[in-house]
Order: sequence, then C-alpha cells, then structure tokens
Amino acid sequence: MNKKITVLGGGSWGTALSKLLSENGHNVTVWLRDEAQAKELTVKRVNEKYLPKVKIPENIVFASDINKAVEEAEILLLVIPTQMVRGVLKQIKDEYKDGKIIINASKGIEKGTMKLVSTIVKEETKNTIFAVLSGPSHAEEVGLSLPTAITVACENKDVAEEIQDIFMSEYFRVYTNEDVLGAELGGALKNIIALGAGISDGVGYGDNAKAALMNRGIVEIARLGLAMGADLHTFYGLTGIGDLIVTCTSKHSRNWNAGYLIGQGLTKDEAIKKVGMIVEGIPTTYAAYELSKKLMVEMPIVDAMYDVLENKADVKDTVNKLMLRDKKEERL
Repeated sequence: MNKKITVLGGGSWGTALSKLLSENGHNVTVWLRDEAQAKELTVKRVNEKYLPKVKIPENIVFASDINKAVEEAEILLLVIPTQMVRGVLKQIKDEYKDGKIIINASKGIEKGTMKLVSTIVKEETKNTIFAVLSGPSHAEEVGLSLPTAITVACENKDVAEEIQDIFMSEYFRVYTNEDVLGAELGGALKNIIALGAGISDGVGYGDNAKAALMNRGIVEIARLGLAMGADLHTFYGLTGIGDLIVTCTSKHSRNWNAGYLIGQGLTKDEAIKKVGMIVEGIPTTYAAYELSKKLMVEMPIVDAMYDVLENKADVKDTVNKLMLRDKKEERL
C-alpha cells in the first residue's frame, strides 16, 4: 500500500516520521520554509540542527515550494507548530488541499482563537478527512528506531485503520481511536503540565511534588475535555496519561526543559531562546486559561502556570497558593 505523503515541517518530529514512512515503503516529500535548509538536507542527509544522530533515507525528497511539494500528495502530514498551521494551510492552493487525508502530528491550541488543529483544518480546507497522531513519542527515540506506541484518532474508522497500516512497523506500534477531540486535548494540555514539572524540578521540589503535579494535571486535562465533549477514557490512554508521563519526565522534552530553566530563574523568553525550539506549552497555557474561563472549568494548575508566565509571579509563592487552597475531596 504505497502512498504519496507530503510532510509539512522538517524539524525533529517531521524528520523522524519521514524516515519511518520511507522505511515503510511510502513516497515521502518534506516541505520546509527555508530553501537553504531544504538544499542542505538533500545533500547531507542529516538534520544537524534537530536530529543529528539520524541518517535520512536517500529517497526522501525535500522542497521549499509548498504547492509543488503537495501537488501529488494523497496525504498531508502536519508537523509544524500549531500557531503556524493556519498560515501554512492558507499558502496551499485550494485544489491541492481538497479531499485529502490530513494528519496532524503537532500538539497545541491556537492562541487567540482557542481552536484545536481539527477546527483550523476544517476552516481552511474542503472535503478533507482529519486525523490526529498523538502519544508518548520523542523524535529522538523514533528516529533511532526505538520501540514506541502511539494512537491515531479519526472519526472515520476505515481511515484510522488505513493510517494505522501506513505507520505501523516493528518499532512503531499504532492504536486507533475515534475520539479526535480527546486525543488533541490530551496532546496539547500535557505540555502545560510538563512546563510545570520542569519548573518544579528547576526549583528543586523533588519527586513527590512532580508526581502530585502530574496526577492532578491529568485531572484538569480530563475535566476540560469532558466539558468540551471528549471521552473520559481517552485521557487514560497513550494520548493522555502516556504522553503526560513522557513529557514530564524526559530529558528530550522541550517543554520540561523550558520549565526547568524558568524554575532556575530565567524568563520565559530567555528559556525559549535557550531551548532553541518551539515550546508549545507556553502559547497553549494562554489558550487553555481562556478556555477554562469561558467554559467555567476549574483548572488551578493552568491558572498558576498562566500567573507565572504572564504576570511573572514568584514560583514558590505560586506553589504555596496551590498548596493552601481550600480542602477538597479527591475527585474529578
């Protein structure tokens, strides 16, 4: 089942997924905004900036002309920051984004509109079938062919199974799910908790504090998800607890790393600059904060993160406020 797939985005995750898809026998084109980078990857076959230990297969094509890159594609794979998705889709001619399968492999909520990528795709394309690829999956490990399990969520079960077949390999296991909303929210909101986990570690609060943060974090994620119509069980799975664990505990997590630097005293802008990659948890914090207020959903961790990022609140004072809130039962 050979497919023509265009990957929009050539960062670490785009590179790792492109390698996987190529190994599975698909014709892969990768679009990058930077023409010089596209030429460099074509020649060197190593993404030295984002994934230096991974050899890129010779048959992957790199392009900087987005419409040329997508004109023959059967499937578009979005591996670009959520805040850029709408702008990138607007660049594609209508005939090249009509009736396609569009898979989103990025995680976030659009700042300002508070919209998920599924809604952005619906607004910017026609007759497309949307799916989301999510779960505990660091590019650094997938690129090295280390065992990974993820979920593809799509409302069309047949398409979900088709995508499952496209990505499945001896080291990349794929489960299917019909709860697109839950999968998107789990993948997006866990980045906020990972930022908090990094801050906690940076301050030196220890394992007890991080475990509590992660546990209460999934409660907040599920709480917002239920208010928006997602399936509670999705948050127990790979796109919920699974993704939360890896992002809060791994050295590969850019959100954890940014949080750690903030906990060490850097500003959010200084932390982003030092990480050197998009830190999706920061704009997602702002979007989740607005969503929680709009839907009247209690999210104290999100509130605290917003206060730290936006108001430059003292981290230790913020934690004290969280700890000294009114007594409650442990419940969702």
